[in-house]
Amino acid sequence: MRNSPNRLVATIFGAVYLLVGILGFAVTSGVGFVATEGANLIIFEVNPLHNVIHLAIGAALLFAGLRGTDTARTVNATVGGVYLLVGIVGLFLLDSSLNIIALNGADNVLHLASAVLLLGVGLSLDKSPAAARA
Repeated sequence: MRNSPNRLVATIFGAVYLLVGILGFAVTSGVGFVATEGANLIIFEVNPLHNVIHLAIGAALLFAGLRGTDTARTVNATVGGVYLLVGIVGLFLLDSSLNIIALNGADNVLHLASAVLLLGVGLSLDKSPAAARA
């Protein structure tokens, strides 16, 4: 894993997102599952659905990081693409009834930053020798 940036990033991000998902449930007692306004976890707003999504993303990334380089590259790029979409769409949902995962401005910044890092690593590093020559 030390010689694969994709595996390292997937494992670290996976562990962090799993932790955030678990900690989110500690602060969302009494918050509706798809409430448009959630509880604060540090500066991020979360509701139970947001926590479940963090757990799923974290599990996928951690599994990919532990599985192998190709899996980690694929999952990093996929999750990065999803976070890019969520970050952009989230900018338009902040004060909307469609904001079912209780996004706030800090969430959008984090999702966009995660997208840049995951996409950057997933699309550029750990290329196979055959792909690098093509």
